Amino acid sequence: MKYRTLEEIAPEARVVPLHPEPRRALRRKRLERLAAVLEAHTGPLRLFSRAEYLPRDDRMLLRQDDSPLDLAFRDPVLRVQGLAGDRMRDALAFFDLSWNQAHHLFCDCHYEGRATSKMVAGQVRSLAHTVTLGDLWDRLRASLKQRAA
Repeated sequence: MKYRTLEEIAPEARVVPLHPEPRRALRRKRLERLAAVLEAHTGPLRLFSRAEYLPRDDRMLLRQDDSPLDLAFRDPVLRVQGLAGDRMRDALAFFDLSWNQAHHLFCDCHYEGRATSKMVAGQVRSLAHTVTLGDLWDRLRASLKQRAA
């Protein structure tokens, strides 16, 4: 029998963890990876323009070379984790983003002048570390549970 790491067998097999990560933790990890990919990028970065004016179905099909979504799809780690493509619908599903969040991150109307990959990475990282109502609820429940014990 030949022993291989999970990274070695992932391209050939679907690897499913026994204890999946909580959804919010997984989202944070994926957004952190996207931020790292963007920070490492040294070439030009192209953002979407006027995407909010497109019909919803057309928005979901958006893609362009050298966009944050294209860079994400080029990353083998994100692809192994399940990123299906470089279209907007793929990013919304994989990174667990709302349309408003994706528009804020990937549309040029939210960056004054020219956006750099480091600027976009900072916005992605900021979103990754935003404390949600779910996070607050989990903390409150844990606190109450600890006091009851």
